[in-house]
Formats: sequence, structure tokens, C-alpha cells
Amino acid sequence: MKRSLREQIERLTDRREFMLVYLIVLGGIALSFAKPEFLSRETFSAVLLSVADQSIIAVGMTILLVAGAFDLSVGSTLALTGLVAAVFAGKGYPAGVAVLMALGTGTLIGVTNGLIITELGINPFITTLGTMSLLRGLVLVISGGQNVSGLPESFTVLGQGRLLGVQAPIWVALAVVGLGHWLLSQTRFFRQSYYIGGNEKAAVLSGIDVKRMTVFHFALVGFLAALAGVVVTARHGTASTTAGQGLELKVIAAVILGGASLKGGEGTVFGAFLGTLMMAVIISSINLLGVDLNWVDCVLGAALLLAVAADMLSRGELR
Repeated sequence: MKRSLREQIERLTDRREFMLVYLIVLGGIALSFAKPEFLSRETFSAVLLSVADQSIIAVGMTILLVAGAFDLSVGSTLALTGLVAAVFAGKGYPAGVAVLMALGTGTLIGVTNGLIITELGINPFITTLGTMSLLRGLVLVISGGQNVSGLPESFTVLGQGRLLGVQAPIWVALAVVGLGHWLLSQTRFFRQSYYIGGNEKAAVLSGIDVKRMTVFHFALVGFLAALAGVVVTARHGTASTTAGQGLELKVIAAVILGGASLKGGEGTVFGAFLGTLMMAVIISSINLLGVDLNWVDCVLGAALLLAVAADMLSRGELR
């Protein structure tokens, strides 16, 4: 019995998630000595709020990375779909219509990415890099380079409303993370993603429709990026032309930090969520300690490099 318990503890501590929880707690305690208010409920809520959009997209990005692909257009998708929602809401359409139009736009973008990759054979990097630029350009064309504001309360309540004292985007993010973790870890359909990422040829031979799953994966990422776009736009009450800039790298870094691999076949949604929290703790420490904010991008870039290096090291591929 003792041996069994010991083995369980060893398996737990070997997991990337355990190490991230340890580092997050350790970082929080360390920061509390410099700034006691860091451990307050307000600060914790602010941290969760700041990563709500990243956490939502990270769910889709995790599933995509598990299947051996990634999407660089999520930040631009967030901006465009947030703009679509703002335009419809601003013209007096019901909030539900504005949200559906945004979600439909995001899903269509994802399907388009998936079809280009599966039917034309263009790799995910080039495809999503191209759509990233294309969508960002559409944001500027549609908006005329101006932010869209003055949105009705019926729409902004989706991002500014509170339930049990907690702001709506946090509830949305936690619900998406919880559902995403269950679907990827417990359902047969989503676990096909691991087989595809682990060995695509073997997955095809086992009867998995890899092309259909690839399109579905990109559609899901587009849908979740659109959901994040709606949440961000409603929260700020404005559709910003610069929304989501650099978000794709933050999300990918967080997902890899949480245990996913660029090679595919590995990763969990819970680990990705912890990765976003870890990144948030790092950024919060920069803010609270009064460090020049220009260092944030440097830290994020270094975090991405370290996350990839750690992944390669765990696989024995680092030279």
C-alpha cells in the first residue's frame, strides 16, 4: 500500500503541471514579500481577468498542437471577430445576433485555414502566417483604422457583468478550460488528436479521417478565438484595431510551457491553463516591481525559447 502511494506521488511530481503549480505558488509567495497586496483577492481576480482571452484560445491551441499543428492567425481572428461583433451591436442588432455573427466569422476563418492546409497542401505555418496578415488588413479596412466604441450595455454586459462578484470573462474562461480539459482527456473523439500528432500515417491506417479532423481542429481554434474576441470587446466596450497583436506567440508559449510539444502527441488543457497563469505571474511581477514595461516582450520571447528548449530537452533532442 505504501509503495503504491509512493508511486502515485512520484507520477504526480513527474508531471509538468505539478512543477508549474509549484512555480506559480512559489512566485506568488515571493512577490507577496515585495508587495503584500499581491496575494489579495483583487490581484488574483485581475490576474485571471488578464489571461481570460489567452486561456480561451489556449484550449483550442492545445488541441491543435497535440495534433501536430498550430495557428498564427488567432490574434488577428480575435481582432476581426471582435470588430464584427462591435459593428453589429453598434448598429442596434440584438447582442445575441452580434455574438453569433462573430462566432460564425471565426469558425469560417478556421475552416478556411483547415481546407487550405488539407486540400492545397500548404503547411500550417505559411497558411496561418498569411491569414494573420490578411485578417489584420481587413480589420484596418473595415474600421478605417479607427476603434469602434459606444457599444450598447446589452452587449458590454457580456464582458463587464459580474456573477458572485467575479467578472464575466473569468467565468467564461474557466468554463471553456474545464470543458476543454474534459473533452480532450476523456472523450474518444478528441483523443484522436493524440494519435494524429503522435503518428499521422498510423492514424490514417487505423481509420481516422485526418483531413476532417484537421479542418475541425482549425475551426475550433477559430471559434474560440472569436469567443475571446467577443469577450475582450465587450469587456473594454471598444473594438480596438490593435487587439490581439502578439497574442499568438503568448498563447503558443503558454501551451508549450504547459507541456505540449511542437512535435505533436503531447499536452493537456489544464497544463496550458497553468502555462498562461505562469506567464501572467511573470508579467505581474514586472508591473508590481516597477520594472520598465518595455521588458515584457523580451521576457515573453525568452519564455517561448525556454519552453521550446525544455520540450526538446525532455525528448533528448537538444544538442
